[in-house]
Amino acid sequence: MKFILIKKRSLWAGLAVAAVFAASLCGVYFTDAAKVYSSVSPCKMPICSVETPDKVIALSFDAAWGDENMDAIERTLHEYGVSATFFVTGQWAEKYTERLKALADCGCAEIGTHSGTHPNMPKISKKQMELELSTSVATLNSITGQEIKLFRAPYGAYSDAVLAAAEKQGLYSIGHSIDTLDRDGVSAYDITAKVLAQAKPGAIVWMHNDGKNTAEALPALIQGLKNKGYSFVTVGGLIYKDGYTVSETGVQTRR
Repeated sequence: MKFILIKKRSLWAGLAVAAVFAASLCGVYFTDAAKVYSSVSPCKMPICSVETPDKVIALSFDAAWGDENMDAIERTLHEYGVSATFFVTGQWAEKYTERLKALADCGCAEIGTHSGTHPNMPKISKKQMELELSTSVATLNSITGQEIKLFRAPYGAYSDAVLAAAEKQGLYSIGHSIDTLDRDGVSAYDITAKVLAQAKPGAIVWMHNDGKNTAEALPALIQGLKNKGYSFVTVGGLIYKDGYTVSETGVQTRR
C-alpha cells in the first residue's frame, strides 16, 4: 500500500495547504476570498444570506465617500416601491447630515453602521473596534432617529474579535452573498446580469452608493428581479433576530 507512504516534506506541504484553506474560512473573513491567513478558531461568520422559503431578496449599499449618485438611487427606489439598507459611516453621516435625514425619512431606507472612520477593523485594537462602533451608532441614531442594529465592516473584513465587538453592542454583523463588483467600475449591464444570475431566496446584494455605474444599473436590476418573482425586503427584515445559527459559509438558518 505504497499510497500511504508520504515523504515528510510532502506531508508538511500538504498540512500547510490545509492550514491556509482552514484559515481562509475560519480566521479572518474578507470578501472575495482575499488571501488572509489566521489560525483563529472556531469559525465565525457574518450573516451573508438567509435560508428562507420565501422568494425575497435584500439590496444593500455602503456609503462612506460621496453622495453624487444618491438622488438617482433614491428616485429609483421610490419609483419601484423598493426599500433597501444603507450601511453608513459616521464620517459620511456628519458630512451629509441633511442627505442622511432625508434618506431615513423617505420610507425607502433602513440605516446600519459601516463603522466610524472606515478602518480595516481586524487590524485595529479591541478598544478601537468598540469606539468605531459605539460612536458611529450614536451619530447615526441622533441624525436618523432609527435604532441602529446592523453593522457591515469596511472592505467586508471580519475577524472573531470584530464579530464579538459588534455582538457586544447588540449589532448583527452583515456580509453579502452577491457581490456586484460595482466598486471596480464594472458596467451597468454586468452589474445587472450578475445579480440576476446569482439571485436566490434570502440573498443579500452588496452595492456602493458611489459605484460608477450603480445608479444606472438599479432600474433594470430591480425590474429583472421582479420579473423573476422576487420581492424586496431590508436586511433587518430578512434576517432572524434570535434562535438562529450561521454556517461557515455565512448562511443564517433557524435553529
